[in-house]
Amino acid sequence: MLSQIMIACVIPARFDSSRFPGKLLAIAKGKTILQRTFERAKDCFDSEQIFIATDNRAIYDHAQQIGAQAIWTSSTCKNGTERIAEAVRNHPRLQQAEIVVNLQGDHPTTDPHTIQAAVELLQRDTSSCMSTAAAPICCERDFRSPHIVKVIIDKDCNALYFSRSPIPFCANGLPQNALQHIGLYCFRRKFLLEFMDLAATPLQLLEDLEQLKALENGYRIQVALVNEPALGVDVPEDLAKLEALLCQ
Repeated sequence: MLSQIMIACVIPARFDSSRFPGKLLAIAKGKTILQRTFERAKDCFDSEQIFIATDNRAIYDHAQQIGAQAIWTSSTCKNGTERIAEAVRNHPRLQQAEIVVNLQGDHPTTDPHTIQAAVELLQRDTSSCMSTAAAPICCERDFRSPHIVKVIIDKDCNALYFSRSPIPFCANGLPQNALQHIGLYCFRRKFLLEFMDLAATPLQLLEDLEQLKALENGYRIQVALVNEPALGVDVPEDLAKLEALLCQ
């Protein structure tokens, strides 16, 4: 008899990365990036609620070595959301979950309070189908950077738009309400599967941001406001930043 899980955390984990191949198995202060992400998830969930979805044998074996539940997914998945959706479709225990958390494997410093805040939005509002998180932008360089995704929200903390451009517009300096999107998503399981069946949308393709597909189709995305963004490991140089942060 399978035990029922109301909330599942799925960490999509691919080996190939154009800017840093194999980064999830890179070592930072004695532990891999993936292990650190898994341990962050364990600060919020029981081990039986956490799954690592991958199409790579080395990552699959490593996930089992660190005590995680590993799920095979196909190599045709274009992004992390496709990978977790495939895992949900194929894994019996994930088919029981009401809420599915997509925690990116290359964000090993995601604060447990950030994860919890995003989950609680869906728990409090049963009409919501998707949530994420954002933190204040503290420097103009990040505000202007196309590598930092920005989000603007309404008075009820629903996302109005996500962009790689600096929004809201500010000719000089940094606007007080500038927010950096944190790449963490919580889905109602039913909506996750519906979301994957939606056709790509113009703004999604233009900005290369899949969450815009939800907004363009009229769905609401709630945004949890938190204090600090998570450090993502995108290039080898980010390992030094992570180790400096771990030393603190």
